[in-house]
Amino acid sequence: MEILIPIILGIVGIGLGAGGVTVAGKIKKNNVNAKTDKMIADAKKEASNVLLKATEDAKKDEEERRKEAKAAEKRITERENALDKKLDDLDKRAEKVRKGEDELEGLKNEIRDIRNKQQDKLEKIAKLTRDEAKDKLLSMTERDVKGDLLGMIAKLKKDAEADAEEQSAAILLAAMERLGRDVASERTVTALPLENEEMKGRIIGKEGRNIQALQRATGVDILVDETPGMIVLSSFDPVRRQVARLSLEMLMKDGRIHPGRIEEVVEKAQKQIDKEVVKAGEDAAREVRVVGLPPELIHLLGELKFRTSYGQNVLQHSVEMTQLAGMISDDLGLDTRTVKTATLLHDIGKAVSHSIEGKHHHVGAELAKKYGMNDAIAHAMEAHHDDIEATTPEAMVVRIVDAVSAARPGARNISAENFVERMRDLENVALGFEGIDKAYAISAGREVRVIVVPEKIDDLSAIKLARDIANKIESTMQYPGTIKVNVIRETRATEYAK
Repeated sequence: MEILIPIILGIVGIGLGAGGVTVAGKIKKNNVNAKTDKMIADAKKEASNVLLKATEDAKKDEEERRKEAKAAEKRITERENALDKKLDDLDKRAEKVRKGEDELEGLKNEIRDIRNKQQDKLEKIAKLTRDEAKDKLLSMTERDVKGDLLGMIAKLKKDAEADAEEQSAAILLAAMERLGRDVASERTVTALPLENEEMKGRIIGKEGRNIQALQRATGVDILVDETPGMIVLSSFDPVRRQVARLSLEMLMKDGRIHPGRIEEVVEKAQKQIDKEVVKAGEDAAREVRVVGLPPELIHLLGELKFRTSYGQNVLQHSVEMTQLAGMISDDLGLDTRTVKTATLLHDIGKAVSHSIEGKHHHVGAELAKKYGMNDAIAHAMEAHHDDIEATTPEAMVVRIVDAVSAARPGARNISAENFVERMRDLENVALGFEGIDKAYAISAGREVRVIVVPEKIDDLSAIKLARDIANKIESTMQYPGTIKVNVIRETRATEYAK
């Protein structure tokens, strides 16, 4: 019994504790629900306020937009009214323009009728049609002004010739002053000195076998007994002469002279001369700045180093001409490359003149075409002498610089006695004709200036006299280039006041 009492008390305590917890939980739950309801009520109230404010803002925006739409509509209406007014104005102006055009066309027709009536009256009065009157007026005008036109043309032609002569002289002088080159006449070496008679015998060899071997290997005639103490080399080919000269110098220096050694030395000399030829051609082209030449033309150009013309080295002459031609072509605005190339190659025909028949300028032009030079360059090369007409300015420049280079004092190997004699012969040829007062050979024999007696020679006779003098010079004298015959007839009236 005593044991049950505590157990029962424990169970009752547990039941009371559980009941207390349940009551406290209910009270707490009621408090939470009250707070929640309050929060929901506040939220609803706040949401209602926001919605009301948003509605009011939307109404205000709508009113503003309606106002803007009305203003825009008003502006559009005003513009449409303005455009309608402008269109009405344009229609009125167009109508006025149409009326004005109709009136103008009517006036034109009226004027045309009046002009036709006047023209008919004039034709009846003059008894000439319009075309006949036009032709007659033109013929009368032509007759009246023809003399003036001819005089004007003659004056313009004379002024142009005078200006051209002055300008050409200025260009030539400027080019010659800018180019300063030493001029020295030279000749190809064709003779070698012998050290002694023993060397002469060794060159001839037993029964002449050495000299025969030399002649066969070089293609040059070797004359030993012509001049005492000298060996003379004779050949139309200047390069062969140089090979023979170099071979003999090497043989005499070495001392071993026999057919086998001769062939070896000649071959070596040939290679050395070929190198000199190519180097001379390349140096010349480089000096005048002519590039792109074929190797064959470079070789022919180099061979001119061993050619002379009247004592003037042909390669030096060509280089000097090219420098002059480049300056002149620059001043005249011509094709400088064509001028310089043609000038540098103008005498390459002389390099093969011993093996190809024909004048060197014709041969040179053919060689230029063969190795790819264009027609302008070939023509300028061929026309540098007078037997071919120079049809391009570039060809004329080549012809001019050729004459300038050859005519420079000291360029050609002509003695003073021969020069004076040629000048005297030129003057005597001119003085041999009747009616001549004085005759002067000037410009190093390039011109003969003849002064005639005006009472004996009139203008027509002066023209015939110039032709007769030129024909006589051609038939009786030998000279390079051309000679200008200038006949001067001048009439003067002199009186003295006392």
